Parts: sequence; structure tokens; C-alpha cells
Amino acid sequence: MTTARAGDVDYDAHVHGYAVQRRTDPRIAARVHAAIGEGRSLINVGAGAGSYEPDDRYVVAVEPFAVMRAQRPAHRVPALDAAAERRRFPAVDWIAGRIGTTSRVETVPVPNDCVDGFVEAYYARPEHFLDPRVRASQSAWGFVDDEVERRAVERLRADLDSGAGDARFGHLRGQPEFHGSLRLVVGLP
Repeated sequence: MTTARAGDVDYDAHVHGYAVQRRTDPRIAARVHAAIGEGRSLINVGAGAGSYEPDDRYVVAVEPFAVMRAQRPAHRVPALDAAAERRRFPAVDWIAGRIGTTSRVETVPVPNDCVDGFVEAYYARPEHFLDPRVRASQSAWGFVDDEVERRAVERLRADLDSGAGDARFGHLRGQPEFHGSLRLVVGLP
């Protein structure tokens, strides 16, 4: 009998160095903590290393992958070995509708010097994708095979070396923040 893995990327096999590359950005954390408001307890589904969990609240952390649970700092609550069985990137409206009777969705701007290492954090610094440690801490790379990743990195390196990348996307380097896919969905009582 085989057991299906939670999610669509095997974090145990593909995501390493997460806690080193994926650090809490204080500006994003401030938005998360402001959204929590006076709430005294929360559940963090897909908790990972617990980067944005508040220290002053009751947190139930849920994380199906051992490699991610092992990277949680000692001061964080241990994560439960469980899964929510949601597909990757469900529609924001779908999530909001299931959180509660009233919810709000906020776009979270990504600062150009974001210290968290998720993919959009490097919108103004694409050279970071040349570092295999950065890619190893991003689940998106788990969707491509090694050869596709190698070709993508070679192309990026060539575009950066030739200046073609900056000719096309260099304006992003001076853009103070990026409004991309990062959303905060807040359930209200």
C-alpha cells in the first residue's frame, strides 16, 4: 500500500536550507501581525519553519514534511505532522470563502531588499537565482527536472552577463516594492 504525499512538491527531497535562505522579513511580519490584531490563537497550515508566527500568541502549526518540521527554531512550537490537502495556489476567493463568514484579502508588497528567499523576493535581484542554495530553498524548482533547471540557470547567467536581462527588466532593480502574488487572507470574527 502506498501513501500519497501531501501537496504537489516533495519537500523532503527537494527543499533544503529553507531556514537559512527563507528568513523572516520584518516588513512582511509587521503586516501579518497587524492582520492578526487582537486574535489570541491561530493555525498555521503549511507552517514550514514558522517564519511569520508570532511569539506572543497560541499557535497550532501544521506541516506535513519532516524536513520542514526539523528546520523550525527551538523557540517555535513543534509542528503537527498533518496535512490540509489543498491544491497548490488555490484561488484566493476560494480560500477567503472558507476562512469564515467575513474575510478580507490584502496584497502584501514585496520590498526590493526582502530578506525572505521566496521566488518573488528576488524580483530586483535575479542574480540570486544563480546560487543553487537559493533554488534549493524554493519549492517552485521542484516542478522542473534537473535539465530544465540547468538550462534556465545558463540562460539567466548569459542574459545577466550580456546585459540583455537588465535591458529588458533592469527597471525592476530600482522599483522599491513589487505587488505580485503574495496575499494575506484574514478571517474576521
